Amino acid sequence: MNGTSRQSAAGALGCWKCCAIFVLWNAVGANCVAAQTGASPMDYPLRPIRLVVPWPAGGGADIVGRAIAQELSGALGKQVVVDNRPGASAIIGTELAARAQPDGYTLLLPTVTTGINPHLHRKLPYDTQRDFEPVILIASSPYVLAVHPAVPARSVSELVALAKAKPNQINYASTGYGSAPHLTGEWFKMLSGASIVHVAYKGGTPAITDLVGGQVQMTFGNIVNHLPQVRSGKLRSLAVTGAKRTVLAPELPTMIESGLPGFVTGTWFGIQVPARTPQAIVDHLNHTLNKLLMTPELLRRLAVEGADPIGGTPRQFSDYIKAEIIRWANVVRAAGIEVDKN
Repeated sequence: MNGTSRQSAAGALGCWKCCAIFVLWNAVGANCVAAQTGASPMDYPLRPIRLVVPWPAGGGADIVGRAIAQELSGALGKQVVVDNRPGASAIIGTELAARAQPDGYTLLLPTVTTGINPHLHRKLPYDTQRDFEPVILIASSPYVLAVHPAVPARSVSELVALAKAKPNQINYASTGYGSAPHLTGEWFKMLSGASIVHVAYKGGTPAITDLVGGQVQMTFGNIVNHLPQVRSGKLRSLAVTGAKRTVLAPELPTMIESGLPGFVTGTWFGIQVPARTPQAIVDHLNHTLNKLLMTPELLRRLAVEGADPIGGTPRQFSDYIKAEIIRWANVVRAAGIEVDKN
């Protein structure tokens, strides 16, 4: 063998050794991750999974969460148990999930408050983006713009004109200071120039009660809760806030169709896991949930809650959350909403 051949052979051997060391190092690293998290992406899941729902039992988020849990249980072959941890506008349950082991056995059901809370609380006990891995955006549900029948407006444009002609004489109800319906009303004011006054309630039930009773004149509310009042003639609905019309009330125009370009909002539901959860587990959950979003049973259960399926990749969900954070930051700033106000 000549000198050149010896050098080539030595180089090849050295390269092979480097590759072998690299592969061995990665294998050791993967085993360490599996040992730390208690899960191997190859055999996940081995035991029941907890889905933290940071909202009370019986509400829209809980109903959607239980539908997802039941269908995911069948798909994964292990039970997915809903763990309701309500309180502090979803902060209590979200912190619990953020502190859980990143092993794929704790999931979180985030909602629209994910993009709002960072702007209303100076010191959240977690970082909204850094402490979580996005898995998938499950679905979104629009709000309905409803008014008391005594309000002489039968369209969004007529309501805006009325509010401008009679500034600060129309009150709108929300489910609480800093809630998504509150910020939706403020966004409506910003885009339309309507002069309306916010009235905060402690939850949806008292807000609907006073709206039906005429103590307040309008609201952006949960479509499932408000449509029965609309059907009975106790309220009048003017539009929905989704990107498209809803199957629950296809006769209602969207806010975009009503003359407010870009006005798309509502609540939404996703799945996140604690940061540093192995990517293989994240991908497996994403793939499984995307398949479930094409099954008639889950679609039916989401439709009952007025929720439209979305799906997509973890990256798409991450981008969606970032956009939500930016959007609500602008609304909170422009409306002068005070941070940490109860």
